[in-house]
Amino acid sequence: MRYNKIHRIPVTDENDHLIGLITEGMIAANNKATSLSIYELNYLLSKTDVRTVMIKHPISIGENALLEEAAEKLLKNDIGCLPVVNDKDQVTGILTQNDIFKAFLDMLSWGQKGTRIILSLPEGVGVLEKVSRIFAQNNISVTSISVYEHGQENAEVLVKTTGPFDQKRMTEQFSKEGFTVLDIEEVEA
Repeated sequence: MRYNKIHRIPVTDENDHLIGLITEGMIAANNKATSLSIYELNYLLSKTDVRTVMIKHPISIGENALLEEAAEKLLKNDIGCLPVVNDKDQVTGILTQNDIFKAFLDMLSWGQKGTRIILSLPEGVGVLEKVSRIFAQNNISVTSISVYEHGQENAEVLVKTTGPFDQKRMTEQFSKEGFTVLDIEEVEA
């Protein structure tokens, strides 16, 4: 684990079926709760089978599950990783909280140069189409749109675009449609 800089390893049987999970914390030799020396701890660890310390029957997720389902399982069960299994319960990977964070940042186009605008929009059918049309009419490419519900009447929407634009002109156009610009910020990569 230390050599490969990983913190968790799924444990499988001879057919690659998930039978357990071992974490770095379970086998860390830096245990302050014992009077054993580091050498004595290392000796004990070298004589300990994985099956005696692994988490048996860990919570897992199917490889075709939605990312939202994985995030919910992590939160609901207060765990940091999910072994990923196929239909035969064979391990095909592992998903961690960091993987969820990376996906979240990717969905928001974080780390990409462009302009970030936050709008307050009334709830209703076709509202996002109107917002998209305003960007299209101004030849502005949108890389992501995220809707944060703010209530029954309004929602805050984060839009990330590929480049800068005339902020005053866009604010006026959004205002004409009844949309409020809460913030505009140019972002460097």
